[in-house]
Amino acid sequence: MLLSLAIIFLVGLSAATVFQKIGLPRIIGMLAVGITASPYVLDLLDPSILGISSELRQIALIIILIKAGLSLNLSDLKKVGRPAVMMSFVPACFEIVGYLCFAPVLLGISRIESAVMGAVLSAVSPAVVVPRMVKLIEEKRGTEKSIPQMILAGASCDDIFVIVLFSTFVTIAQGGSAHIMDFLNIPVSIVLGVLLGTLTGFAVYFLFEKSYQRKQKIRNSTKVIILLASAFLLMSVETALKEYLAVSGLLAVVAMACVMKIKSVKSVSERLSQKFGKLWIAAEILLFVLVGAAVDVRYTLTAGLPAVAMIFIALAFRAVGVAVCMIGTELTLKEKLFCVIAYLPKATVQAAIGSVPLSLGLPCGKIVLSVAVLAILITAPLGAIGIDMTSQKVLKREEI
Repeated sequence: MLLSLAIIFLVGLSAATVFQKIGLPRIIGMLAVGITASPYVLDLLDPSILGISSELRQIALIIILIKAGLSLNLSDLKKVGRPAVMMSFVPACFEIVGYLCFAPVLLGISRIESAVMGAVLSAVSPAVVVPRMVKLIEEKRGTEKSIPQMILAGASCDDIFVIVLFSTFVTIAQGGSAHIMDFLNIPVSIVLGVLLGTLTGFAVYFLFEKSYQRKQKIRNSTKVIILLASAFLLMSVETALKEYLAVSGLLAVVAMACVMKIKSVKSVSERLSQKFGKLWIAAEILLFVLVGAAVDVRYTLTAGLPAVAMIFIALAFRAVGVAVCMIGTELTLKEKLFCVIAYLPKATVQAAIGSVPLSLGLPCGKIVLSVAVLAILITAPLGAIGIDMTSQKVLKREEI
């Protein structure tokens, strides 16, 4: 296991630095290392690491979500309320429609199998999008119109919506039937997640405040550990209640961090944000190398050009969905185009659920996994490059 961790961190960091030097996003180098070291290529990683890969990726995602919450200004988010809500489900719906229309023709699968594929492929990757939006918020770039805040909020909810749809479509594909409660779980999950996170945030804040009043000041490093442990607890609650009640653990984590930002002294929340920023340096490498290691490249060869065409057609549908969300906003055409680009990357959800249809024995399992792998390889670098290049040119820096 230690050798595997050494490979992940040393080789992953080296590749990220090389790609950064040549003007490409660090994520491409990290993904490339993961794919190369995966069991499907050189098989350099210990099975014990791969066995807990999903948990390690989740920890990395929690770290950047806490940092996102500590950077998010809720008053800014209120300015874009409607578009932020629409971004959490409209682009995904448009993309699924794209698969329903064209996948049966291009890939020779049934409508319900196309729906399963669309649900797997339509989720945006918070792992790619969130850290970039956090960076833009910190740089005050695009924040005057709350553009990064809107994308960050939408991307956090998008996955919940898509995963619920995926579960529903898989049930139908297996010969079952969909229930209205499956769809009601989406708003319930969001509301309960925000509520649970808010209550936890207040509890943690009062713990810090009481210790300060008793002159038993908690060090910032200790606060980081407490916040991390609380976030792990929130994610555990989601897992524990899964069969009985839908709760979004990721939204709960963001809500908890938002409460800490609102209630704490500005200097305290800024220092905590800096601490999590330093943790993210290691967490980012772990996240993207392990995402790459989860990608089974053997299936890319079986997909072919029709799969590539299908991905780009679906992305065109997605772009229309994002454009619909932007109707009535004050954003310029270039800023709307940036929002479209920011919603292209796919990685986290596709790596997590892309192989599920195959493991369940669905006839479409192999082609779904093939297209999911291709989508990660195409859209994660494309989206990352697009965000990094256009954000500097399109988004104006807010004057302080």
